[in-house]
Order: sequence, then structure tokens, then C-alpha cells
Amino acid sequence: MATHETPRRSSDTSCQSLTLELREDGIACIRIDGSGQTQNTLGRAEMDQADRLFDRLERDESVKGIIFISGKADSFIAGADIHMIEACHSAEEASALSAEGQAIFERIAAFPVPVVAAIDGTCLGGGLELALACHARVCTDSEQTRLGLPEVQLGLLPGGGGTQRLPRLIGLPAALDLMLTGKRLHAAQAQRLGLVDDRVPASILLETALQWVAICQRGRVRRGGGWLQELTAWALRGNPLGRAVVLKQARKQVEARAKGNYPAPARLIECVERGLGEGIEQGLEAEAQAFGELAMTPQARQLINLYFATSAMKKDTGVVDPNVEPRAVRRAGVLGAGLMGAGISFVTAVRAKMPVRLKDVEPNGLAFGLKYIDERIDQRLRRHAISRFEAERARRRVTPTLDFSGYRGLDLVIEAVFEDLELKHRMIREVEANCTADVIFASNTSSLPLARIAQAAERPQNVIGLHYFSPVDRMPLLEVIAHERTAPEVIATAMAFGRAQGKTPILVRDGVGFYVNRILAPYLNEAVHLLEEGVAIDRIDQALVRFGFPVGPFKLLDEVGIDIIAKVAPVLHEAFGERMRPVGAVERMLEAGRLGKKSGRGFYRYGGKRSGKEVDESVYGLLAVNARQEMTDAPIIERTLILMLNEAARCLDEGIIRQARDGDVGAVFGIGFPPFLGGPFRYMDSRGLEAVASALTGFESSVGRRYAPAPLVSAMARERRRFYPG
Repeated sequence: MATHETPRRSSDTSCQSLTLELREDGIACIRIDGSGQTQNTLGRAEMDQADRLFDRLERDESVKGIIFISGKADSFIAGADIHMIEACHSAEEASALSAEGQAIFERIAAFPVPVVAAIDGTCLGGGLELALACHARVCTDSEQTRLGLPEVQLGLLPGGGGTQRLPRLIGLPAALDLMLTGKRLHAAQAQRLGLVDDRVPASILLETALQWVAICQRGRVRRGGGWLQELTAWALRGNPLGRAVVLKQARKQVEARAKGNYPAPARLIECVERGLGEGIEQGLEAEAQAFGELAMTPQARQLINLYFATSAMKKDTGVVDPNVEPRAVRRAGVLGAGLMGAGISFVTAVRAKMPVRLKDVEPNGLAFGLKYIDERIDQRLRRHAISRFEAERARRRVTPTLDFSGYRGLDLVIEAVFEDLELKHRMIREVEANCTADVIFASNTSSLPLARIAQAAERPQNVIGLHYFSPVDRMPLLEVIAHERTAPEVIATAMAFGRAQGKTPILVRDGVGFYVNRILAPYLNEAVHLLEEGVAIDRIDQALVRFGFPVGPFKLLDEVGIDIIAKVAPVLHEAFGERMRPVGAVERMLEAGRLGKKSGRGFYRYGGKRSGKEVDESVYGLLAVNARQEMTDAPIIERTLILMLNEAARCLDEGIIRQARDGDVGAVFGIGFPPFLGGPFRYMDSRGLEAVASALTGFESSVGRRYAPAPLVSAMARERRRFYPG
């Protein structure tokens, strides 16, 4: 490789995160390697170091080119240091921070010799904005290589010139799609869009970057993107009408998705429009101003809180003792090849890259599971999120069986069978009979207490709950449920296994409904109460979607399956009494064969072009409801949501969840609690516990005792306490 053939001329190791290596051929390599970090980030120190390095390089006439490259495996730059933004106390301060970053990246873009970004691993946010300022970009074909501008997911917009440089590089439609969704592109996807100029194995990344320095020196850069690139260039040069059409469509899509709850996407479009219409200088000015103003919004603050919470949870082993290590899990088994079992097998084989032994009692069941897995792999292949080679490897990792052959060598077995206690007991006995003594048995139960399931085990210390949410490949949350006798290393193993599957695991203490289903039940129940009072189904759903939930409660009931709800509801009622009493409407729906989406009949109509978009009006006759009750959004939202908040407080008080952080992450990732509100506990803090307790007391008097404030809510209201310091 060129790096070995051409020796270094000198090096400068005075920078903590950026090291300058001057080669004999005149190429300056700036190596990014933040000490004490698993991933590189851009903070004030790194920006100051970069500024000083460029001061030096500008004075050195022997420099023929510059390469930015990481000293860490799988991390180029994961983004700006979010703590810098959190520390800002005014919009002006945050805008100044944005302008500082813009100035450094503009210095890179205007540098008189070629600057090339050599990207391996995560290249996100400020990291990608640095790369966009370079004159060429090459990346590795590693699966860990991801490129994107995910700032909207923090309630912000790219503040280092991203709103200006990305549309000019890959085209307006593609750039808006990338920035407004926060997508993270795989290397092949980035190359197809023209975001990177070359994609190579990691072993020749530096050598390829050197070649691109030479290409830039000769002025022969040919961007990727083909006809799209040419069309974009034409559109930017002289077609303001075409730009207006694209921007108008983007605004419509943003309004439909954001429901007025997220200001960042609309501001982002404004910055893009300003830059394309008036020039990049005006665009950068608008970007810095918008960045600062957005950084002070409550939405951004809550989304940043959520980011820090999920980041902290990546290090959470689930056990107090720091000496407890997770067991090695090399092979896993899954019992049941239905939707859940197939989904669990998919994330284990594709994301955790682990062999899976998938068992079912029927050949047709296995065929269904394998077909489901194949379809999901094919989807990734079509999106260029996975190579054909890796797709075939993933398929081969899943091996089907109708018996327990091959189970002797497994480290962990997950049962995904029906919610039937006797069936789960049989699964435990069969697994213990056919596996080694230290195999971990994980139950995907959604409602049955784990201690009751573990009663059938000879080794209950190896029994744990892994509650996945459907569809498994899309829902990020995993509830890890430990009963009193679960061994600490089994808990740590389950948490690590979930993260390997790409999940965000939260540890939940054993109990009926665990956490997510327990807080969801009163919310759904109250929506049906409102229906029985005469409020229309779509009126209720639309109010809660406008509030920020991804779907309304009745659409969710149809998605989950009314038969599943009917099984869980009596269990919750038995455990928690009158506040969880199920409404009769669910039983009548079940008797009529209306199971929801799976049966084609539920609260909504399924089948045809408008599948799931229109309420099935015959439901009102079935339930003897006259849906003429006029009700505004506010009481609909308040009556349903406040019961969820109250139950979340009960779960914290009872130790079902360990801390408010876990409850917030669980609600956002498990049921789509509006992220911009931060989660149930952050939301209660923002409202004030006095206001929450007062609302509950009012409804208790006017509606019923199910609204009685949780003891913790009442106590915190009296003492004017919060769940989080602040």
C-alpha cells in the first residue's frame, strides 16, 4: 500500500484528537482519534485543533493534498458533541456555535489543494458535514459504514453547512429525503446517490484516498449519480419553477408527518430554499440562525434528553455488580415459526449474525417462517442495505427443524409460542431435556408472570423473559424481564444479546403486563370507553395522532389483534382490579370474528385500495353505539393519556422499572409515546406533578374511580418534586 511505500516526513502529536502526519509525497494525513472514546465526535476542542492545523498547512507550500482518516475502527466521526448544544443557554449562543463549524468547513472547502475524506464506520451529522466540505469522499464497504444527517431526530437541522452542500452534491429531492428523515445510508446506497465517490475494502482505504487526491489534482473528478446528477445541476442553474415544485411537495409531506409538533423539518426546508435561491452565503446565514432558534425549543431539549438516555442505556448491563460478565452466546434457538418467532430469527441472523435453529411442530409453520425471513432479507437487498453475499450468508444462518436435533449446542433458546402457561411449561421441560445444563431459556411472554413460567424449570436461575414487540424487525424496544431467581449473569447476557439484535433493551421486574403493556392497557381501555359514550372511532384516533402518537388507539388495537387484547385484559383485571376492568366492546368484537387486521375485519376496513384507512361503520351497530358525541381534541387526549401517565408512575413506585429513564425510553420505543415530549416522566415533569394530580382528581370525581391518582403522583404533587433534577 502507498502508506508503506512512502514514509512519513514528520508528525505532530500535540493534538489530543487530531494528529497530523506529513508524508514525503506532500500528502498531509489528519488522523481523527478521540482519546477515551469508542467513537469520534466533533467538540470545541476538535474544531479548535482543526483550525490550528489548517493555519499550519496553509503556510506549508510543500503540502500537495490532505486526507481526513480515522484512527478508530468503525467510526469516522459519529457527529458533533451534543453536550456543546446542551450547554448553550440562548439561541444566539447556539447560532454562534453553528457559525464556528461552518467557518471551519468552509475553510476546508476553499483549501487550495485537494482534501479527501476517507470514511470507515459511522459518518453522521457534523462528521458528514466535514466530509461534504472535502473535495472527494471515499468509504469502506463495511456494514458498519453509515452516512447521514440525523439532526432532525434531535429537533435540530444540520448546522455545519449540510443544508447547503448536500443538495448541491446529490440533488434536491435526494438531499431533502435524507435530511428530513434522518436516514443512515449504507455504503452502497451512498455511492449510488453520489454522496461518496468510491467504495472499497477497508484494507485499501488510505491507498484509494491517495488516488483520489491525485484525481482531484488533475481536475478529473466525476461524481456518482449519473443522470440524476446532471438533472440536479440543470435544476440548480436555471429552473426555479422545478425547485419550487419539489419544495412544495416536501412541505406537504412534512406537514402530514409532523402534525405541527416538530418545527425542525419546516425550518430545514426554508434554509435549503434560501441557499438555492439567494446563494450559499445567505443559506449558511439562515442555517446558523435556524439552528440556534431550534436548539432552544422544548422539542429539541426533550429529544436531546432522549438521546442521552438511550446512549447511557447502551452501557447498561442490567445488574448492579460491575464484575458480572455476560455469557458468550454463539448459537440461538427459536421455538415457534409464526410472526414473532420468524421476526426474532431474522434479527438474530441478520443483525446479530448468529446461527439460529428455528423449530416448529408443522412443516407449513416452518415454511411460513422461512418465507417471512427471506422476504425481509430481500427487502434489505433491494434497498442496497445488504450485499448479495451477506444476504445469502444470513439465509444460511437460519436452519429449520421439526424436532430438537441441533439443540444440544445452543447457548440460548427463545420460545415464541402461544400465551398458554401449560404450553410454555412444556417448552421449558423439553428444552432442559434436549440442551445443556447452562442453556438460557427466554420466554417471549407478553402478559404471563415469568415466575409462573419458571415454576416448570429445574434450573429457574436460567429462565428470563425477552418481550419483543411486533413487527420485531421494526420495533426497537426489548423488555428484559427478570424474576426473583434469575441469575445476574443471565440478566447481563440477555441485555447484551438484545443489543446485538439491534434492540434497545430495558430491564423490567417480573409482574403482570410488565411495563409497556401495563401502561398501554388503561390508555386503550379508555379509548373504548369514549367510543361507548358516543365519540367516533376516527375522531379519537385523529386526536391522538395529532397529539403525536404514530397511530390512534383503535388502529393500534387492529394491528395488535383484538384476540390478543382479549387474552391479556382479564389477566390485568385480575391483578389490578377495577381500574383495569375490560370494556364489553372487546368481547363483542371477538364474538363477531373481528380480530383486526389479521382477519380483515376490525374497527377499520381491510382489503382493497383504502385498506385500513376507513372506519367500518357497521362496528357502531354491533356495539350499539350512536357516534354523535361531539368532543374536541383536548378532553380525548387528556382522558386517555393521563391514565397512561398514572400507570407509569405506579410502575416506578412498585419497582417494575428501575428509574424514570427506563420508563421514558420504554414508552417512546415500545408504543410510540410522542418523542418530542421525552416520555411519560419527562412529560409529567414539564406539566408539573401538581397539574397531573389535579387533572386525575377531577376525572375521578366526574368520570370514575379508575382515575384515582397513584400514591407516588399525589406525594410528589404535595412535595413539589420532579422525576428528574432540573
